[in-house]
Amino acid sequence: MSFPGFPPMPDFPAGEVWLAGAGPGDPRLLTLLALHALATADDIVHDALVDRRALDLRRPDSVLIPAGKRGGKPSPHQRDINEILIERARAGRRVLRLKGGDPFVFGRGWDEASALAAAGIRFRIIPGITSGLAAAALAGIPATTRDTNHAVILAAGHRAEDGTSTTDWAALAKLGQPIILYMPMSQLEDIVSALRQGGMGERTPVALIQSATTEGERVLESTLGSVAADAAREGIGAPALLVVGAVAGLRSQLLANLVGWR
Repeated sequence: MSFPGFPPMPDFPAGEVWLAGAGPGDPRLLTLLALHALATADDIVHDALVDRRALDLRRPDSVLIPAGKRGGKPSPHQRDINEILIERARAGRRVLRLKGGDPFVFGRGWDEASALAAAGIRFRIIPGITSGLAAAALAGIPATTRDTNHAVILAAGHRAEDGTSTTDWAALAKLGQPIILYMPMSQLEDIVSALRQGGMGERTPVALIQSATTEGERVLESTLGSVAADAAREGIGAPALLVVGAVAGLRSQLLANLVGWR
């Protein structure tokens, strides 16, 4: 695959693994390098949330290997995924590990990269558009503005595989910066309660974005004190992202002229 005026795409040698991000959902948000990897790989080990239309861009004789991890549902253990990548690479295959968003932002990319390094497997990292920032931007919510904040917090809202969660939500609330939470639905009420205990007011603007960049996208604007009840009433479920802070309240200023991503 080549593009006039662009640097040449790198070779994808046999026995190598590429860890790539597929972006937030819409296949048009794939990077050119990810597209090149799809067109070249022998084996594609992909997450459950990777759009089927993105997978359809693969080489016709390539092998699809589902490895999606979905909260609350049976899914492969990370060590099993690591073993698949290592075994396929050692068999002389060109292996693409395709993840939603960016592999190094709540994507377990480090787990896989470190396992490959320990096994002596060569690998390449291909960043993707991380879902939290993309979902917010496409919904008309800036991550930062000069008038509201000079920092933004990205946080994982789901529990760890052992059922624990070590995030100190109250401490994050005290920082006074907007928070973008990935996968918050399983403990939304607990997160909201902790943020309020940390000093965030119940009228703090929030936006809950479900299935960002897909046909099922829904955006719920609410407040910190009401979002859990509003989400339950509206039937908002995973996959979703939660934006908390002043930036979430800016969306209404853009909606009249904001052209939708579709």
